[in-house]
Amino acid sequence: MAEELFHCHAPAIFAFLRRQTSSREDAEDILLEVFTAVIEQKRLGLLPQSQQRQLIWKIARNKLVDAYRRNLRRPSSSIELLQDDLFADDEQAPEQELLRLEEYAQLHAKLQKLPHLQRKILSLRFNHEMRSPQIASLVGKSEAAVRAIISRTLNQLRTLYREEGEK
Repeated sequence: MAEELFHCHAPAIFAFLRRQTSSREDAEDILLEVFTAVIEQKRLGLLPQSQQRQLIWKIARNKLVDAYRRNLRRPSSSIELLQDDLFADDEQAPEQELLRLEEYAQLHAKLQKLPHLQRKILSLRFNHEMRSPQIASLVGKSEAAVRAIISRTLNQLRTLYREEGEK
């Protein structure tokens, strides 16, 4: 019986809901709610056909009002409207994040080619944000030697990047 009622009334109710809602998906959701409520009506099968129709339309209008009330309490925005603002800062875009991860992987590979002392000094300088005097005391070198190692190592990395770019 529910299937018969659905085939008989759903097209007209859907057309009504579609005119009253902002999207096809919303209309489909409400139509589903309507016929779920119709199936739960135990006395529907006892009613004459005209009263069944009236009850189904009453349920449809009530479900539409419920949907309006839900939307007022929990406003929603279309993803298309949010898409422009979602990654307003290009640095946060998924493509940029993927490129950044690839660059980190390349840098990591190049750093692994460096001698242990150079890696350690760069790590202390850039990861731990230590200054040359602090690094010098940790590695047992003079400040001038630490600054020279940092400078030479950065130049060496730049050269590795340039060579890779020329290939």
